[in-house]
Amino acid sequence: MCTVKPTADPVPTRLGGRIAWIMWAVAASVYVVAVFHRSSLGVAGIEAQERFHVSASQLSLFPMLQLLVYAGLQIPVGALTDRFGAKRVLGCGLVLMTAGQFAFAFAHGFPGAVLARVLVGMGDAMTFVSVLRVVAVWFPPNRVAVLTQLTALLGMAGNLAGAGPLAGALHAFGWSRTFAASAGVGVVVLVVLLLVLRDNPGAPVRTRPTGGPGMWSQVRAAWAEPGTRLGLWAHWACGCLPQVFLMLWGFPFLVEGQGLSKGAASALLTVAIGINMLACLVVGPLVTRRPGSRLVLCVGQPVLAAAAWAAVLIPSEPSPMWLLVLLALVIGPGGALSLVGMEFARAGNPPQRLGTVSGIVNVGGFAAATLCLFAIGLVLDLVEPGGGEHGLNAYRVAMAVQAVPLLLGVVQVLRYARKAAGRERRPEPVCVVARSTRERESVPDAG
Repeated sequence: MCTVKPTADPVPTRLGGRIAWIMWAVAASVYVVAVFHRSSLGVAGIEAQERFHVSASQLSLFPMLQLLVYAGLQIPVGALTDRFGAKRVLGCGLVLMTAGQFAFAFAHGFPGAVLARVLVGMGDAMTFVSVLRVVAVWFPPNRVAVLTQLTALLGMAGNLAGAGPLAGALHAFGWSRTFAASAGVGVVVLVVLLLVLRDNPGAPVRTRPTGGPGMWSQVRAAWAEPGTRLGLWAHWACGCLPQVFLMLWGFPFLVEGQGLSKGAASALLTVAIGINMLACLVVGPLVTRRPGSRLVLCVGQPVLAAAAWAAVLIPSEPSPMWLLVLLALVIGPGGALSLVGMEFARAGNPPQRLGTVSGIVNVGGFAAATLCLFAIGLVLDLVEPGGGEHGLNAYRVAMAVQAVPLLLGVVQVLRYARKAAGRERRPEPVCVVARSTRERESVPDAG
């Protein structure tokens, strides 16, 4: 049983048309800002230790708390986008991120800096799932996988800005000016968002089953599907290592552990980001045309990444540049491949659970990265206590802890792949809504 609000406009905007691309571009620009703020500490870790007088384990609290907040808010954010629309949620996210980045620019003590990164994490949590909502509303279903990867590709521009230009700006303009200027970008994007973005094409045609389930009922129903859990563990297995490498520990590992210059370390981070951008162009069309490739990709990439890390960490001497480049090339695509988890989950769930399912899956890689970020900092301080720089031996032990969540993720992916095999999405009730005298469409509940 469905209740339908009549539309005031008999001819809605065409899905996937020019206006749809504009809506996506505006929403995705918020994600670019979020990724930049999220990764801005990646090249500022050494400066942060000096500015706030913190140890390695304390430094790891910045991104750890940021990601912990991010992961914890994914499911509520998914429900909020379904209820209030992506525009409001993205706007709130921008306000929180901008406030957090401004506070981080002028913080001098450790508690204030931690609070600032928590605000950034809260705002960041509201972006990606909201952009996926925009994609689902403005584009036909057969384009969702490609648009998801394109969103990630555009988001990598934020990583590029954090890996290169931000490092140069810190050197040229100092801490406060650099982070304050980066916060100002959020103000500009917020104005564009409020003026341009619409939650629905044309006048919205909304249908909702009478007496539909609440948020936690939706969560329980989504979690009961093996495809949802498969998606979460695929996101966990593929998304953990790139987050750890790009958000915090890759840069100090390359500079302090491998003896590279800051410029060379920034270049290697850029290599990892660049290969991930290329992967985004390939993965979406590939998994759309060949669904059978999804499992191979989500198991193969983590295994290759583990082998590359082993080749770098086992020797007691710094690795040659070609091996470090290979490490960056293997780690990088994990970001794009983690989004394949969304496809696993979407295949086993009806449309009205899209926000909730996306939130559950998006927890995976960020939860794994949160654990790794803190564990690496803790191990560094245990192996070489006293603060300051850490040597290669300390990093060899600390970075090896990534093997634990990686192995767990791969085992769980294989486990739930068997459970999800052969499961098909159950048919859901739809409503037939006359939008004009010539056009009738089956419109699933938007949730």
